[in-house]
Amino acid sequence: MRIYRRGDEGPEILDIQHRLIDLGFTLTSAEPTGSFGDATDAAVRGFQAQRSLRVDGLVGPDTWGQLVEAGFRLGDRTLYLRAPHLRGDDVRALQRKLDALGFDPGKQDGVYGAATDAAVREFQRNVGDAGDGVVGLHTIATLERMRPLEDVPGRGVVRETEELRSIRGRLQGRVIAIDPGQATPEIGANTQLSLARSLAAELARLGAKPEMLHDLDEDPAVSARAAAANRLSATICVSLHLGEGLPEASGPTCSYFGSQATYSPAGRHLAELILEELEHELRLRGRLQRLTASMLRETQMPAVQVEALVAANEAEANLLRAPDATTRLGRAIAEGVRRFFED
Repeated sequence: MRIYRRGDEGPEILDIQHRLIDLGFTLTSAEPTGSFGDATDAAVRGFQAQRSLRVDGLVGPDTWGQLVEAGFRLGDRTLYLRAPHLRGDDVRALQRKLDALGFDPGKQDGVYGAATDAAVREFQRNVGDAGDGVVGLHTIATLERMRPLEDVPGRGVVRETEELRSIRGRLQGRVIAIDPGQATPEIGANTQLSLARSLAAELARLGAKPEMLHDLDEDPAVSARAAAANRLSATICVSLHLGEGLPEASGPTCSYFGSQATYSPAGRHLAELILEELEHELRLRGRLQRLTASMLRETQMPAVQVEALVAANEAEANLLRAPDATTRLGRAIAEGVRRFFED
């Protein structure tokens, strides 16, 4: 989809504004409707911060998707397993309630997938209902009557913490999904692909089995890339990004799946280790952050999004132009992956 930003006008901007207002964000009367001005930019950034999205004021696929999802409340529609999966805040609310009652729906990602369907069916059978996986008003009312305590750690977080111990071991033979990301005007496809190939070569040297999710010429949608990683049954996924930060941003950023309500323990640990290695290699202070970006949200294995340098920052763009830049970055990221398994 097109990316909308400050200065844009049209019916699409009006739709964005209406959705923001419905969610409680205030737009000044001085700003014409259908015009993406300062007030709309501030509201978009507020929404992004609230949803653990990249705070850049741009309405791209992730921000637009979550604007749509935020409009659903539990009970607005019947929920069930279908393809493509249903998505929305109603699904998140359902997952949160199931989690609190001891039925594991997987990570609370707002996607009604197989794990959520299995948790619903188990809950329904436990209360004496037909385990059909269909969440209508009766199932919602039954959930509400049980008054689940929703501020406790989810079973998904507890389960993944336990699974982290079983993941630990040798890197040898592990399938590592590498998402080269998408080419950006700041750096072009060659640098992006060079980094992905450098990382793959380093992981192969360490005995892992790196699998590239796509060629940059294909440029598939994020959902397709996440689905490719899931089909590989990869142990972890590393998604690479360059050039997406704002010019004033600096240093490496490593992100893992997480919102205000939940997070991926394994993803966080992997992101911490990769960030440490990049900071050491670049002599730059970095940032660790929770994100609900689609690549982190839709992959079934622990995943990280790595923005090693910000190509929109001229000083860091110069670092990227060095002949050995992608080799050094690939080596640092691979070392973080090795430590995740072996340290």
